[in-house]
Amino acid sequence: MERTLEPRYYVSEATFDAERERLWARQWVLVGRDDALTRSGDRMLVDVAGSSVVVVRGDDETGGGVLRGFHNVCRHRGAELLDTGGLTPADLPACGSFGSVIKCPYHSWAYGLDGTLRHAPFVDRVDAGELAGVRLHPVAVDTWGGFVFVHLGQPEQTLAEQIGAVAGRTARYPLADLRVGLTLRYEVAANWKVLAENYNECYHCGPVHPELCDLVPAFRRGGDGLEWPDGIPHRDGAWTFTTTGTTNRAPFPGLDDAERVRHKGELVYPNLLLSLSADHVAAFRLEPRGPAHTTVVCELLFHPEAIADAGFDPSDAGDLWHLVNLQDWAICESVQRGMSSPAWTGGWMAPTEDAAAEITRWYLPLMEQA
Repeated sequence: MERTLEPRYYVSEATFDAERERLWARQWVLVGRDDALTRSGDRMLVDVAGSSVVVVRGDDETGGGVLRGFHNVCRHRGAELLDTGGLTPADLPACGSFGSVIKCPYHSWAYGLDGTLRHAPFVDRVDAGELAGVRLHPVAVDTWGGFVFVHLGQPEQTLAEQIGAVAGRTARYPLADLRVGLTLRYEVAANWKVLAENYNECYHCGPVHPELCDLVPAFRRGGDGLEWPDGIPHRDGAWTFTTTGTTNRAPFPGLDDAERVRHKGELVYPNLLLSLSADHVAAFRLEPRGPAHTTVVCELLFHPEAIADAGFDPSDAGDLWHLVNLQDWAICESVQRGMSSPAWTGGWMAPTEDAAAEITRWYLPLMEQA
């Protein structure tokens, strides 16, 4: 059996600080959905492991409506472009609008939606050359499947390269067309890797998720013998992740026969967990706040035609996911408390937890970089 990570990787403030530099600043990180920014000037304020970033929709003059990202700091005296008031990211409104310019609230330096300085009040006596080329500090932005990702550093690989084979395995799901029908938000007292490892194995499903095992009896075997890329079968008569195993929503068009009755799961490193049913997709975004604190945003995505239906009600999926989520967060918080014990010096991954062990294989080389 493979060993788990050492305790410090889950509980140490110093290790969390190292992750910010070696992992979160060197990966494409999920921050939201692009349909939240539909008009020119629309923006979202996001936090990437402690780094405050704004993503904004451009206009025709500055890029034809493309998404751009900037560090949330004015070039003049360092004020926040969007004043966070010292609040935690969970307490701040994520989306809004800049209008036609990004204006600093401190001295009203104004930038175009492409980040270039447009106006600085009362600096007419300054040689124009001194401010030529001044622009907001950029952050790389890209999208996949309707999801918005940012990269704080100099990307060594494209977003498509980072997503890799997941794109092919989910190609028939209309991810880019889906819209958010329900959002569930949680503050979990556990390390983000504990949550990712928990998501990537079903060894715990029998003891922790009795209701889920009623829907997917094979989960009682701890995931043993299941061909995860082919999708997981439900009990007889069930075909989706809802409280009854069925719904009046139609399956997504274009799915193959297996995908219309089975469930798929994917981990998109580092912080997107995808659970794909025939009629909806649960997208989990992990937002690390500290070594023992993670914000989890669970968005249930549905086809626009389903949302437009007068009888649309996402609660059949939402009720099941909320139940399963609470069960997961409770056991993960218990794991975090256990890992903080001086008696715990590391453990093992059982054979059925091989997918969870893959996280260690991905993570350690990143952390061991100079």
